[in-house]
Parts: sequence; structure tokens; C-alpha cells
Amino acid sequence: MTVREEIERLKKEKDAVILAHYYVSPEVQELADYTGDSFYLSRVAVGLKEKTIVFCGVSFMGESAKILNPEKTVLMPDMRADCAMAHMADAETIRKVRGEYADLAVVCYINSTAELKRLSDVCVTSANAVQIVKALPNRNIYFIPDKNLARHVAEMVPEKHFIFNEGFCPVHEQISADEVRKAKKEHPKAEVLAHPECPKAVLELADYTGSTSGIITQAQKRSAEEFIICTEQGVLFELEKKCPEKKFYFTDTVPVCRDMKFITPEKILHVLKTGENEVTVEDQKSGEAKRPLEKMLALAQ
Repeated sequence: MTVREEIERLKKEKDAVILAHYYVSPEVQELADYTGDSFYLSRVAVGLKEKTIVFCGVSFMGESAKILNPEKTVLMPDMRADCAMAHMADAETIRKVRGEYADLAVVCYINSTAELKRLSDVCVTSANAVQIVKALPNRNIYFIPDKNLARHVAEMVPEKHFIFNEGFCPVHEQISADEVRKAKKEHPKAEVLAHPECPKAVLELADYTGSTSGIITQAQKRSAEEFIICTEQGVLFELEKKCPEKKFYFTDTVPVCRDMKFITPEKILHVLKTGENEVTVEDQKSGEAKRPLEKMLALAQ
């Protein structure tokens, strides 16, 4: 029996479903029942009938799935898979900013720990951040943890006053404007599609800025036949599947999230067999972190 066949057998036996982010490796995406960006996967997780979720992503994703589905078992194929940015804000600064600004909303990117979510008013993803910030009644917005996404949203919602945090995604932060310009010279017909976690200098070179799912949609919709992709290279699998006739390029320093690549089919099989790597979130913390996640889902309708 192949690894895939054994996974399919165990999924039925354990009443399990596999969720995978676009940044995991192609062989993992091929095994998933649902593949998408953070917003899509958070919505999907809420409506699942299966009692076990195997989450092929980094720790905050599994944690969010558990918070939204406390009655379900959530398993992570590799507990080392973490997101550095998810830890790049702190309770002391949040309390300080709340004390300095009246009419403040703490807006928390879903790429964050449960501890940060519980201290926030609403969560957002790169797919819905502009929509949700516009919908908030508050004028002052403290956006955590990502400074690059925050600055992009601030440009889209100029009527709000933003207080910026200094967090960032190490993978997107390393995408340089110089390398993008070099790629544009090498591929003069290519359009640039960029994730808002990239530095401002990169976004200024982009023909489109948006979430991972937005990048995939734009590649399908636009008439261009070549694209320079400024996000994690795992998205190439879906891009080539949806647009087999188009060409996609990355910068010379290819953006790779090593943590996402920890996940393999063999590790999925292992946790299905053993039930290891179960995600747990303390009841009080889970309840407090669930509120901003549910507010996000409601406002993003």
C-alpha cells in the first residue's frame, strides 16, 4: 500500500480531513481535501463535519483551527513548523498603545499566536484586512504584528490613523526591490504580482498587490502570459495547475518558508496513525482568542 493509499484509508477510519496552505510542498497539497490561504482555511475549518483536522501549515494555523473548533481534534504533522512573525508583538506594548489612544481598535493579523489574538479586537487576513478595517467604527488602528501589511492597508484606508508595529515575515521581507527589477529586465513582458507582506519598495513595483489567493485569481484573470511572483514559492503548484499555459518566475533569491517545508506525506501518515501532535489551547485563552476570529468571519461576510 502506498503512503497516499494508507492516508486515504486512515482518513476514513479516523474521520479525518486534511487542510493545507498554499506554501506547503506540492506533494502535500496533492493530498489535501482543502487547499487555500489563511482566510479560506479558517472559513472552511468552521464548517467541517469530520471530527479530526490534520492541518498542514504552521502553528498559528492549527491553533486557530482548534480555537474555532474546540470540540474537534486538530493534529499538526510537524510541531516545529512555526511562523516567526506570529510572535512579533507583545502584551505590554498593546496595553501601552491602548492607554495612549482613545477610540482604538487592535487589529491582529491572523498570522499571530493565540496570546496576541486574545488581546485584540478583531483578526484579519491579507485577503480581508482592507474590508474589515474600513468596516470598523474606530479611527485609531493598532495593527499587529506585520508592519508591511499594515502600511499597505493604511494606504488603502487613508481615513484611519494607524499605529504600526515592527513585526515582519522573514520570507517576504527578504524579497528585494533590486532583485524584482532584475527579474523585470529579464522578463520584460511579465507582470509583477506581490503579497502585501513584502517591503514597500517591492509593492511599488507590483502590478497587483494582494493575498495568496488574490495572486492566483489575478494570474487567471489577467491577459498577461508571464508573471513575476513575489510570495512563497509553494504557490507555484496551484498557479501552474490553474494556468498551465502561463509562465511564472521568482526572484533570484527564491522565497522559501522552511517551516512550511517541514511537512511531508510521511508525517501526515504518522499523526493519523498515532494521534500525536495534537493542538491544545487553554480554555480561557481559547475563548478570548475566539472572539476576534469570529468577529473577522462576521465582518468578512
